[in-house]
Amino acid sequence: MAERFAEDERFAQDAAGRADPAGTAAAAQSVEPGRRCKTFDANEAVARIAYRLSEVIAIYPITPASAMGEHADAWAAEQRTNLWGTVPDVVEMQSEAGAAGAVHGALQVLMLPDLFKIAGELTAFCLHVAARTVATHALSIFGDHSDVMAARTTGLALLASGSAQEAQDLAAISHAATLAARIPILHFFDGFRTSHEITKVELVDDDVLRGLIDPAALRAHRERALDPDRPVIRGTSQNPDAFFQAREAAEPFYAAFPAVLDHAMARFAELTGRRYRP
Repeated sequence: MAERFAEDERFAQDAAGRADPAGTAAAAQSVEPGRRCKTFDANEAVARIAYRLSEVIAIYPITPASAMGEHADAWAAEQRTNLWGTVPDVVEMQSEAGAAGAVHGALQVLMLPDLFKIAGELTAFCLHVAARTVATHALSIFGDHSDVMAARTTGLALLASGSAQEAQDLAAISHAATLAARIPILHFFDGFRTSHEITKVELVDDDVLRGLIDPAALRAHRERALDPDRPVIRGTSQNPDAFFQAREAAEPFYAAFPAVLDHAMARFAELTGRRYRP
């Protein structure tokens, strides 16, 4: 177990090293994107990014995020490929909990048990949320971010967008940052006010996405997948002595995350000219 923790800490140090602008960013070749714009809402803007950067997409269409799942399902039916030339597996589940469980094995509150596990296992993961009110004395599909705020203690990083343009851009940055840092990200924006607002968005091309994603981080993520040829033990029951050590071993990953996120944002600025900061 101690050897496993040491390996994780070395990975966290490597992730922090990737945040050095003189490192990966300098070595990567900048892409001059064509300034192409299209008019759509934040749901479609985010779905366009998530579809091209995912291999498994578990959906449960529900307002105000229905359109994200519907777009992904339609594109898969049309055999559209992702960035790596394969058609993502799009699976519609029976509930939000089913969607979270699918992405682990693939409105927010019903996902909390799986989110704790995803964060605890340091699994690269992006959850795009059109935020809405959690029902209290009455049901409301408008309003606040109470569903997202309910997930603050799960260990996911929270990243907020305020427009369709930001939603598209930060969706791409989220996928790059979670692969590099191994910290799962909950990327959210206002339900209806942003998710359904039709506006002009400057597109992110495939060349930009390829320049944004670190191939080494992507390869490492795939190598951590469960494989019967390389068996590992996960999800055990631990006594307090071992459990506390494991929780402390995750600390370097969280400490490195702000720098890794800023590096992803700086790299995105090189590729598009749009600079965001954590």
